[in-house]
Amino acid sequence: MFCPATLLGRNSVSQMNRRRALQLLAALGTTGFAAACGSDTDDQSTADRGPIKIGMITPQAGGFKSIGDDITNGFQLFLDLHDQRLGGHPVELLTADEGDTAKTGKAAVDGLLKQGVLALTGVVNSSVMVGIRDIVEQARVPLIGSNASPSSLQSVFYIWRTSYVLDEAGRAMGRYLRDQLPSNGRVAIIMPGNVGSPDVVRGFREEFGASDPRIADPVTTTSATSNPGKSTYVADITKALAKKPTAVFCFFAGAAAVEFIKQLRNQFSGPVYAPGFLTEGTVLESMDRDALGIQTALNYSADLNNTSNRVFASAYRKKYQVTPTTYAMASYDAAQVLDQAIQLTGGSPNPQQVNLALGKIGQIDSPRGIWQFNQPRTPQQKWYLREVQRDGQVMSNVLINELATLG
Repeated sequence: MFCPATLLGRNSVSQMNRRRALQLLAALGTTGFAAACGSDTDDQSTADRGPIKIGMITPQAGGFKSIGDDITNGFQLFLDLHDQRLGGHPVELLTADEGDTAKTGKAAVDGLLKQGVLALTGVVNSSVMVGIRDIVEQARVPLIGSNASPSSLQSVFYIWRTSYVLDEAGRAMGRYLRDQLPSNGRVAIIMPGNVGSPDVVRGFREEFGASDPRIADPVTTTSATSNPGKSTYVADITKALAKKPTAVFCFFAGAAAVEFIKQLRNQFSGPVYAPGFLTEGTVLESMDRDALGIQTALNYSADLNNTSNRVFASAYRKKYQVTPTTYAMASYDAAQVLDQAIQLTGGSPNPQQVNLALGKIGQIDSPRGIWQFNQPRTPQQKWYLREVQRDGQVMSNVLINELATLG
């Protein structure tokens, strides 16, 4: 059996390690090379590296379940491409339902801690993330959050995030829309009454210009339910549109995003701008033609043209038969940073050693592009503008251009 390294050459291997070669081959359906060529740990035997447990926290029911599924899928894909190991250790992935409140989130974390997990990951809801902060910090077990990231989560030592900080989603779009909107334009800002919305609005206003008359109208706050009905937003939308805005800026995700856009389009046909969560994942299919033309800002687009994304997106589509989302990508990266941190700790890691190692891993070669942790333990990364366009018979978020580097 031949080794991919012999095809790449010694100089190439120094630039592109064996793991990346194996990832590329795995994405194309090629197997069986790991045993013949070894791995990144050729110089250090992994035979004595015992199994480790990683705890995955996601919603397993309700309006955010699809996001939780993407997070689980992204993490599992990384394991699939790496022989079900992190840092050379066989991984047992334990799951727990975060629910939708601080109480259910704490119960999920507590249950996983009792099972002796080396690290935690996941968490979709910002309210849950805020609620579990103290129990994670007191347990001294690292949490690599792959979605929820409220800006109020400050001065943490054991909580890292591979996603974003919510105000950045507002900043990226505020900077863009400030220059795109006509001087006589007017924006209606519509947000659910949840933990994350104030972050998005603050970032948007600060970048757009807080005193700019085009965004002077008060924010319209809607219900924060993740399972809205067919008329949940009608009254609030009517109120927001009373001053005849030329554009709408909003922040919804999951099932709430679908219902909001459907109810908005019954009254408003103008341009809609939002953080990318509005049209991300399975919700886009449910929105159908109502989503056409919506422009969003996000830290990832599935059509980014870089080697890491070609590997990731190809393997993800092959396994799950769908286009990968930012949720899946951030979880894939959560597994990637854990892999590198655990590798740095040696053969018998404990949670505290892994946490310290997370601060030493440097740049991450991610499907979103190169990024690294900043001092608040969140990514310094690029943000992209996308537009919903028709791709054959389906709707797709099409990459337009790069907006900003934030973090």
